[in-house]
Amino acid sequence: MNDDTPVIVAARRTPIGTSGLALRAVDTTGLAAPVLEALTADTDLRAPDHVVLGNCMGAGGNVARVSALAAGLGTDVPALTVDLQCGSGLAAITTAAAFVRSGAAETAFAGGVESASTAPWRLWPPRDGVEPQRYTRAPFSPAEIGDPDMGAAADAVAARWGITRERQDAYAVRSHARAAAARARGAFDDELVRLPRLDHDERVRDNLRASTLSRLPAAFTDGGTVTVGNACGINDGAAAVAVVSEARRRADGIPGLALLDWTTVGVDPNLPGVGPVPAVQALLRRNGITLDDIGVVEINEAFAAQVLACCDELGLDEERVCVEGGALALGHPWGASGAVLAVRLFSQMVRRDGPELGLAAIAVGGGQGVAMLVQRVG
Repeated sequence: MNDDTPVIVAARRTPIGTSGLALRAVDTTGLAAPVLEALTADTDLRAPDHVVLGNCMGAGGNVARVSALAAGLGTDVPALTVDLQCGSGLAAITTAAAFVRSGAAETAFAGGVESASTAPWRLWPPRDGVEPQRYTRAPFSPAEIGDPDMGAAADAVAARWGITRERQDAYAVRSHARAAAARARGAFDDELVRLPRLDHDERVRDNLRASTLSRLPAAFTDGGTVTVGNACGINDGAAAVAVVSEARRRADGIPGLALLDWTTVGVDPNLPGVGPVPAVQALLRRNGITLDDIGVVEINEAFAAQVLACCDELGLDEERVCVEGGALALGHPWGASGAVLAVRLFSQMVRRDGPELGLAAIAVGGGQGVAMLVQRVG
């Protein structure tokens, strides 16, 4: 540990809502600002050196700056918005960590936010006499390389790695059961910033059964195995962490999660769900450790198929992933999801004096993967 090692000393998130339901009228600022305010209260950092937030589908502009100002952080606090699609929240945290490690900042708030409910409609401009056409997402990749929607890409991953429908459904049921049990015992209480319209994760089902999921049709590809039951859904939410230098953490005498290493990699855009695999392998190799050394593993559960393919490729027991439930149950607010993983690591490792090493990883549309290795300190 060096004095400039970045350390997470606080971590918060909103409850995750289902698009169009409880948080349907809450925009990105309304989601992110309360989380930043909570970090200020947790750390007494009223003017961090920087704010970095990830976002995919907001109204444009600098979401981080607007949210920081709305949170009362002051006009002299700079803010940056990053877009790495589903990896945006984790990329924001590693960007803040790089600021701290380089000496450009001693303190930062970082995370992500997504309000699918209030995301604006976007149109391609008229051309050749054709009316403007609405589009639901920007391209992930050039069409000639392959630019599949994420659901179709998950079906391709399932077929390539031989992940059966039954295995996907069983994994989804387990994610919901774990999240419901964790919620019942208060595992999420200290990390949540409750909102006026929602005080709990909206998607979690405590009585979901494989027999129920087995009746659902393929959602994305004719003859496919991915359904709305073993996929994550569309969600609203925000999450963020406070990152400080190890010197600052030590002086304050508080525990935290040291960000030991992180990486972003590229993979085939047609199989984006396995992006975490080379990212995790790179971190293990660089740090001379194996998965057996990792006590907590959080891989974003965009689709059961892609998480299971990652586990198979890494030689990782699927039972070790998201032991308190993941995005299949909690939800996947795209730009925030990577930050949710960091919050979950903090709760399991720091709030409960848990295992020494933890790992977060997420797949990215367009064929990328982000991973971060952390260590409990203090």
